Amino acid sequence: MEGSDALLVARLAAGDDHALAEVYDALASTVLRVALRVTGEVSAAQDVVQDVFVQLWTHPERYDPEMASLRTFLAVLARSRALDQVRSDLRRVARQQRHHLLTPQPDAHSPGDEVAAAEASRLVQDAVRLLPPDQRRVIELAYFEGLSYREVALATGIPEGTAKSRIRAAMATLEKVLDRQLLEST
Repeated sequence: MEGSDALLVARLAAGDDHALAEVYDALASTVLRVALRVTGEVSAAQDVVQDVFVQLWTHPERYDPEMASLRTFLAVLARSRALDQVRSDLRRVARQQRHHLLTPQPDAHSPGDEVAAAEASRLVQDAVRLLPPDQRRVIELAYFEGLSYREVALATGIPEGTAKSRIRAAMATLEKVLDRQLLEST
């Protein structure tokens, strides 16, 4: 193949996709071996092979047959691309580790905190059960299912303004009930 490297590259430059197929059939395994040696991963090496042959297809003029054989040129290109990919992966992993280290982790809750949270949750649930059914439904949709006013209105078949009014009324009632219950529990 080395004797016809210049001719193949000239055919590539002319847009001959059969020339690319010939080069790929002859040298893809070599490019894959080089990339696999550097990356250590089959999928990463396959990405490198694709990059190398895309570059050959889009920039065949970068190959100089007087400098090296096409096999050598593609092997060097594969090694370079594989090293770039490994470096990029290492930088990505380092960024993720820095992010993890710099992101505050939630504090561990003491058993007392968990008991207090469970009690507060029980009080809220009990208070919601005391609401009239139309107010209870909009509160459940808005706060327990996370729906917006518009979505609550659509889910209940009421106008958006009515949904807002019912939620405000329910919140006022809950505030009174919960204030009283929380004061009694302390």
